[in-house]
Amino acid sequence: MPKTTTTNSRVTRSGVNTAATLSLIEWLTGDECHALDEAGLVAGLGRRLQALGLPVDRLTLHLTTLHPELIGRTFAWAPGEPIEIHDREHGSRLMLANTPLVRVQEMREPLIVGPGESPYGPWQHIDIFSGRGLVQLIIAPLCNADGPISTAVFGTRRPGGFTSAELDLVERILPALRNTCELRVLRQCELSLLDTYIGPMTASRILAGHIRRGEIESMEAALLLCDLRGFTELSNRLPGGTVLGLLNAYFDKVVPAITHEGGEVLKFMGDAVLAFFPGIDAAGACNAALTAAKTILDEIGGFDYDGIHVKVGIALHYGEVSYGNVGSGNRLDFTLIGPDVNIVSRIQSACSERGEALLMSASFQQKAGITDAISVGRQQLKGFAEAMELFAIAH
Repeated sequence: MPKTTTTNSRVTRSGVNTAATLSLIEWLTGDECHALDEAGLVAGLGRRLQALGLPVDRLTLHLTTLHPELIGRTFAWAPGEPIEIHDREHGSRLMLANTPLVRVQEMREPLIVGPGESPYGPWQHIDIFSGRGLVQLIIAPLCNADGPISTAVFGTRRPGGFTSAELDLVERILPALRNTCELRVLRQCELSLLDTYIGPMTASRILAGHIRRGEIESMEAALLLCDLRGFTELSNRLPGGTVLGLLNAYFDKVVPAITHEGGEVLKFMGDAVLAFFPGIDAAGACNAALTAAKTILDEIGGFDYDGIHVKVGIALHYGEVSYGNVGSGNRLDFTLIGPDVNIVSRIQSACSERGEALLMSASFQQKAGITDAISVGRQQLKGFAEAMELFAIAH
């Protein structure tokens, strides 16, 4: 068979240009690539593979992660097109079931599939490959040392598919590609888990190195404490699965309202949610907390779970808190402490005692500039010597 050369003579049927391949591997492991995000990585790799003469018409990275809502994210490149980014929710497993992509993850071995029938299932229906006239895919697992397995897919429209030399080139760069993708997957897992369990502000502090016990800073913030009414009675008479379902549905109403206004949930305390709204502008922080509280009340007003109707009590306060690490040894927790945290807790208790849906402190009412708030009088809060005037919102 006569030697066939591609347009730039760098990749041939008889072999691969070693220097060019090493240059690509160096790029994958170097500082320039390390500084790129996932979209920049797939775009840079696609362009460099084409420059080497590889007939790549579709290059995709399927990076799996640990996330409560997503199984991963797909980054897709094609010459002359913008990068596509697809978030894959856990339900999308059904779309990818019985496909070569899943088979490669299970086998931990690469596959080469063509356009015809495949014992590993079809792939042409997958959104990023559909309608592109691809005749062959190289599907390679990116096996991390631990954790979920990602995949890289190299697709071509060229009749006959990839040559043996081109397959060799892909095989040679895979270890470097796996390593650079693993760094990104680990970084994303780290961010996702921290955001999921402790919130973005606290996560950023941890990633910045503030993890020593006793590292505390003082800050002013609007505080919101939302509590589910009658939860003890409900949990005593309902099956455990129903209680968990109710709690999750309830949190789905409360948490988005808080985060949408720039607040951060600090704690889930059984059926209660403690959140704070930091900000240099006290009025802005308080009004954001008030907006979140009103949204929660609106959402809960029409809330029904399996025939169960619930009510909440919301306390609002503005004050100074200490924010940082407490705990013992290497088991620490980020938390808010201080008299003002205790005040918001006592205000919430007053909500329950008076049957009010929302009560706020005088400091919150003043800083928020709420002129139509209704005073409910001075209330004696447990643990505080002086009674405090509390306010309800006008209906």
